[in-house]
Amino acid sequence: MKLHGKVIKYGANVDTDVIIPARYLNTSDKDELAKHCMEDLDPEFTSRVRPGDLMVAGPNFGCGSSREHAPVAIKASGISCIIAPSFARIFYRNSINTGLAILECEEAYEKIKDNDEVEVDLETGTISDLTSGETFHANGFPSFIQSIMDADGLVGYTKKKLGK
Repeated sequence: MKLHGKVIKYGANVDTDVIIPARYLNTSDKDELAKHCMEDLDPEFTSRVRPGDLMVAGPNFGCGSSREHAPVAIKASGISCIIAPSFARIFYRNSINTGLAILECEEAYEKIKDNDEVEVDLETGTISDLTSGETFHANGFPSFIQSIMDADGLVGYTKKKLGK
């Protein structure tokens, strides 16, 4: 699966409290969560994100509490993939469960700039910065994880396996 979009870039240690503030955890409505995604860190986020855009961030992305609302809000906002040197363990798993693509690549974080146009191949882990012409390599998803991502997350994957 290939993804393509512009980059919105953040620094290190972006925690789940700024991805989706606790005051919005009283809903599981994806559209409502998307309206408040990143608002405490970047009040302009929702007005500049477009469907298919990618997020590039520093190490330890998604640290903090284990709320599944965080990857749900990011995905619902239109972000198709997050690229970072590392992710908090629970955020990593929640992202796969909700079908939000994530790739670990320190070099991409160091070199890709805000608003660069980027293409990502999730199967090979190839990250192409179309603005700079540089290419970076992350580990692609193993086939069983790719199957979960293709089904839009663990719930979709389970329904597909059960024939529902």
